[in-house]
Amino acid sequence: MTGDRTKATTEGAASAMLDAVAGWPAEKMASLMVESTPYSVALGFRYVSSSPGFGSIMLPWRADLVGLDGTDILASGAVTALIDHTCGLAIMAYFGTRAAPATLDLRVDHMRPAAAGASVIASAHCYKVTRSIAFLRAEAWDVSRDDPVATAQAAFTLNRRETR
Repeated sequence: MTGDRTKATTEGAASAMLDAVAGWPAEKMASLMVESTPYSVALGFRYVSSSPGFGSIMLPWRADLVGLDGTDILASGAVTALIDHTCGLAIMAYFGTRAAPATLDLRVDHMRPAAAGASVIASAHCYKVTRSIAFLRAEAWDVSRDDPVATAQAAFTLNRRETR
């Protein structure tokens, strides 16, 4: 019984928070998503831009995110996390708080290592949205967008919340 009460309290608090931010401008919501999500904060992501269905985030280079000691190259896992979060940003920029997206499928092609000591920027866009799934393409680059570090295809489930 206690578990049911805890779940109801948690859901009620989440619902109240979503109601409180529902009227915020989309760009403010998008930047908040990047600046306050715990793993985004831990990795040091920086909001770049967003518009409905599009999003960009930067992962600044940090020594603790290097994949192999002595290489000064960002770990591929950090780049994958950046791409995943950027896809979520594109969805949130499209739907706002109603989306509640979750990664369903993420295929990342790591094309080359990032340049030593370089930050990486990722951009994603929703190219198709159904009632329950958003399909996205993303790319990440360091020096030039014309020479990507990685590209990705993704599908996210849309656990849409009803508007009141």
